[in-house]
Formats: sequence, C-alpha cells, structure tokens
Amino acid sequence: MPYSLDLLHTFLAVHRAGSVTRAADLLGLSQPAVTAQVKALETAVGKPLFERGPRGMLPTKAADELAARVAAPLDALADVGAVPESRTVHLGGPAEILGTKVLPALAPLVVGGLRLRVTFGMPDELATAVANGTLDLAICSLRPRSRGLRVTAFFDEEFVLVGAPGHTIDGPLVGYDENLPILRRYWRTVFGTRLNRGPALTAPDLRAVLAAVVAGAGVTVLPRYLCEAELADGRLRELLSPEVPPLNTLFLVSRLGLVHSARETVAATIADTARNWG
Repeated sequence: MPYSLDLLHTFLAVHRAGSVTRAADLLGLSQPAVTAQVKALETAVGKPLFERGPRGMLPTKAADELAARVAAPLDALADVGAVPESRTVHLGGPAEILGTKVLPALAPLVVGGLRLRVTFGMPDELATAVANGTLDLAICSLRPRSRGLRVTAFFDEEFVLVGAPGHTIDGPLVGYDENLPILRRYWRTVFGTRLNRGPALTAPDLRAVLAAVVAGAGVTVLPRYLCEAELADGRLRELLSPEVPPLNTLFLVSRLGLVHSARETVAATIADTARNWG
C-alpha cells in the first residue's frame, strides 16, 4: 500500500529525533499534529511504530524496518526540493458538531500549519462532495452507500428531551424543520408511537433551537453534547430519562485510495477527541 510522503517524512523525523517534541520543532509543526500523523501512519501500516519511554519515543521493530526502507528515498527527495503534499483539508459536516466540538479540537493543527476549509451540509450532499473530490473529509449523520468511500463510525450522539424549568413534555415543540425528524425518532424509539403534534417554532440550526428552548419557547430533542452546559447549570432540564436513550452514529467519510496525510491527521484527531465528548 502506498503511504503519503508527509506521513513518512514526519515518521522519519520522530524516528531520528527520538521525540515528538524535537521532531515537531524540526518540522515546524505542533506536537498534536506530529502525534496525529504518527497515529495515522500506524493505522495505515496496521502496526504500532513507537512506544513511549521515559526519555522519548522508542521505535518498534516495525518502525526500524520502515525507516530503513524509506530513509534514503526521502533524503533524496529532500535534496532535489520535492514539494510536499498539500496541507489544505476541505472538511464538511453538520454546523452544530463542527462548531461546538470539531473545530476547537482541530485548532492546534491549524496553529501547526494546517489549512482548513469548512463546509456545512446535509449527509447526502456531503457524501456526494467527498465522492467527487470537492471535500477531502466529511462527518455524516447517515452511513453513505456510495462506492469508493471509506466510512468509519466514530461517535454515538445521545438524544435528550429537554425544556426550560417549568416546561413539561406536553409543551410547544421546537425543531429543526417542519417534519421534526429528531423528535419523531425520539417518540418512536422511546414511546413506541408516532408524534402527532406539529412544531410551534422551527429553525434550521440546532444551536438556534437550543437558544429558543433556553429562552422558554418550548421543548425539543437535542444531542446531549450540544446542551450539556445548559443542563449542568440549570437553564435546561431533562424531561425524561429513558433506560435506553436514543443514539445516532456519526461517520467519518473519505475517498478510498492514496493516503492524504493532512486529511488522515484531521480524521485521527477528530476520532481521538470524540472519545471524550461524552
């Protein structure tokens, strides 16, 4: 399998320096960027390349073998001034999770030299954009079925029924659009019945829905990550605590083929930080 020159270049710097910190200084990247690139290469290789020791990064046998294979070709490319792979990544996904979770997680990579271009959209259009090359990577709330895509589940968002203090489950409904897809799914999953009420207020952004519900406009269903602060400080309360809360899986979607190191770094960072999103 061919590996990205950027990933191999970063790997070789860590192997030679014996430290992520020293390698980051040599490469002009942030430490999180170097760590993410090493993890991306480990994923592509299918083996661990380093173990963390008291004095730095200890290469595994697989790392020594890989370094022996790539050192001379990479040094030769450096001698002729080979242009490294683009550090620009075109990322798409839902505005809510990108704005509240993903972009803050990627900030250190931007400081380290990554160029990021972000597009908001719905699952079908995002998957199409990845397939035709307009986007390098997308976060989709539905699993795409198109061929030629690599699809990886990375986060299960939990849905909660919420309202401001004083509201009950029978309050006015606030939703993403007229069809109330998130609320209808919650009703079907939790109550085993169809929701037979329409919305009092709709807004095509869950952050706007959240703001309206905090202000007392009614009740809604939101991903827990989006309203965890409001639940913690009492501006919202959870109106129901089902034994098995409804979940929705999010997927990282990219094209199959040659590894793009900057894209792989972004994907690895998103997947790693998602473990702590709750």
